[in-house]
Amino acid sequence: METNCSQATATRHELATLAGGCFWCMEAVFSQLKGVLEVASGYSNGHHPHPTYEDVCSGETGHAEVVQITFDPAVIRFTDLLAVFFETHDPTTLNRQGHDVGTQYRSGIYTHSPEQAEQARGVIQRLTDSGAFAAPIVTEVHPVTNYHPAEAFHARYAERNPHQGYCVYVVAPKVAHFRQRFGNWLQDA
Repeated sequence: METNCSQATATRHELATLAGGCFWCMEAVFSQLKGVLEVASGYSNGHHPHPTYEDVCSGETGHAEVVQITFDPAVIRFTDLLAVFFETHDPTTLNRQGHDVGTQYRSGIYTHSPEQAEQARGVIQRLTDSGAFAAPIVTEVHPVTNYHPAEAFHARYAERNPHQGYCVYVVAPKVAHFRQRFGNWLQDA
């Protein structure tokens, strides 16, 4: 069987790496979006060569808890991911999301290209200009560095532990808000 090369199309996937507090919350949200192929919890933009969860929680490694999202830009754009990102965490609190406090819970967009950096800064500027938030946005924008996947037990944590206290009182309300706000972007819509 011959293949016509002009008709063959390669699917191009991209990565987005976002820090918006606890990665359990972020993974539970982003894994439900159309065009998102994979969401992996991890640690990024710190200085420790091989961080563990305990290392990162100590605040000594400089890493942020992140989700690394593999997405299909033909289905969902990077700026769409940023719309969800800014709607589902507080980008105005430095090193904090609710009761989670420490540099590992900072708000950050860790870019994989100059285009992502430009788009991220543009979104932040538009949100600032529109007065979308009552306080200044403190989300940092830097190239992704020193990314490490989190330990396997963090994968799909909220999905596997829906009755765990943090999942009931923090993750579930965040997911409910997301589903209400972005219902037409859901995989099951």
